[in-house]
Amino acid sequence: MRLQQSGRRRTQYSAMKIFHSIKFRLIGLGVTLVIFGVIIRLCFALPFAQKLLGDLIETQQISIATYVARDIDNSIVARRALISELGATLRPALLQQPENLARWVRERQRINTLFNRLVILRPDGKGVFARYPEIEQPPSVDYSKSDWFQTILQANTDTPVMSKPHRGIVDGQPLLIMAVPVRDSDRHVIAILAGIVTLNTTGFLDLLQDMHLGATGGFLLISPADKLFVGSSDPSMILTRTPPTGVNLLHDRAMAGYRGSGITINAFGIEELSTMVSVPSTGWFVVARMPTAEAFHPIAATRSYVVISTVVFMAGLIAVLLTLLPRILGPLTDMAQSMREMADGKRQLAPLPIVRHDEVGDLVMGFNYLLVRLQEKENALKESEARLTFMAHHDPLTGLYNRSMLEEHIEQAVAHSERNGSHFALLFCDLDGFKSINDQYGHKAGDAVLCEVATRLLDGRRRTDTVARFGGDEFIILLADLTDARITTLSIAQQLLNAVAKPFHIDGQTFSIGTSIGISLSSDAGTSPSQLISRADIAMYRAKREGKNGVCIFDECRES
Repeated sequence: MRLQQSGRRRTQYSAMKIFHSIKFRLIGLGVTLVIFGVIIRLCFALPFAQKLLGDLIETQQISIATYVARDIDNSIVARRALISELGATLRPALLQQPENLARWVRERQRINTLFNRLVILRPDGKGVFARYPEIEQPPSVDYSKSDWFQTILQANTDTPVMSKPHRGIVDGQPLLIMAVPVRDSDRHVIAILAGIVTLNTTGFLDLLQDMHLGATGGFLLISPADKLFVGSSDPSMILTRTPPTGVNLLHDRAMAGYRGSGITINAFGIEELSTMVSVPSTGWFVVARMPTAEAFHPIAATRSYVVISTVVFMAGLIAVLLTLLPRILGPLTDMAQSMREMADGKRQLAPLPIVRHDEVGDLVMGFNYLLVRLQEKENALKESEARLTFMAHHDPLTGLYNRSMLEEHIEQAVAHSERNGSHFALLFCDLDGFKSINDQYGHKAGDAVLCEVATRLLDGRRRTDTVARFGGDEFIILLADLTDARITTLSIAQQLLNAVAKPFHIDGQTFSIGTSIGISLSSDAGTSPSQLISRADIAMYRAKREGKNGVCIFDECRES
């Protein structure tokens, strides 16, 4: 009886040990995470993925719509420029020479094929001087009541005028007219040169009909002022009226000036993802649109796949965990023992070897990474101290010595001069014309010029010389250990004038400045750095008063 009770207790203990083991917990955790993951994917991840997909499609639509809008804008601008150029080259005398005028029109049309037809209209709008190519046109055609025709007659400029998109009287083709006045010497309109282009002609709006988004998406070109579809991937919509207010809310916003992307229900009741981009030169805008059912089809397919694949994955996961967990968890004991020995000082603090590249290996890498980070922080602290030391003695913009270091070097030069009888000189350089660069092009350009000036001032200097930024656009150069101070200093000053006078090429701009240099020599200076700097400053201002871009020695001025 006792043996049976003891066996039952052992069985219960073994069962409890299994349920409390890490292996069982990990398997249970894995199954729970899989189920929880499915819920997250179905309720949160897939909607989030749908949003990301929508953002990606919007970005692509914006990119494509922008390309289409720029292509249309370039086409409009090119045709306006062409009709303006042709109008400027048409001599009024040709209007009295029918044959020469017809030849002129024919030659221009053949050379420049941006327009389908060129027409020179009479100022009353009821006849033509010439046109090419010739077409049969009803004799009753009257352009005088057209809005574009009236605009030309009433305006006192030669700026090209563009008509509303409309269908031609002769063939019913959708077209656009661009026209400029031809004036006599008294600025009277004696003719009107018009270029007619069919909307779907090659190189104009045909791109809208040839391009599609996905299987069912496409493009629209809309004129808000005229409330017309100027172009469309669906030819049947060309020159039809836009939907009335209230039918498509996103369309209403676009007609009011909104440009961007959004989801809307079109006039046919289809939910679409649409993007609007402006065509700057016309006031029109391009719409890139795609049904959301097509855009988000991958999300719906993924949802079904997630459910099916999860069931299969869960069964495989349990089998894999039962096989691999014993092998995976074994090395943890060895690693924990090594870490305890390091903590107790029985083992040197050093990275542990990485035996396997799995979670255990990641834990070892994390420990090793901690050691590396501690070393990096120690090195970073040293580098920070070095940077603070550098910043305390150097100008942050140009990297030259600052004022405090300059005064320290001047004191050293004075002491050295008193010991061995050598000479030194201070050159106080103030830039001429620098303020206008800051005012006109901004401090970014000014900073770039100052950095380039610093480089030029450093060029050719000896290790014993000091170049410092004194403040703003003022620089001071200390020349030490000079034998013939006056001659050497004047020679170097002339070199600096030439170096600064060379043009500065900054971000596509070219700047020219000068510099005025005041010189203080050790022979006429005291031992105080401030006195030396003050005397060089006085000499510099004397050089400025005498014409700038020159050199002046304290108590003696010399033009560069």
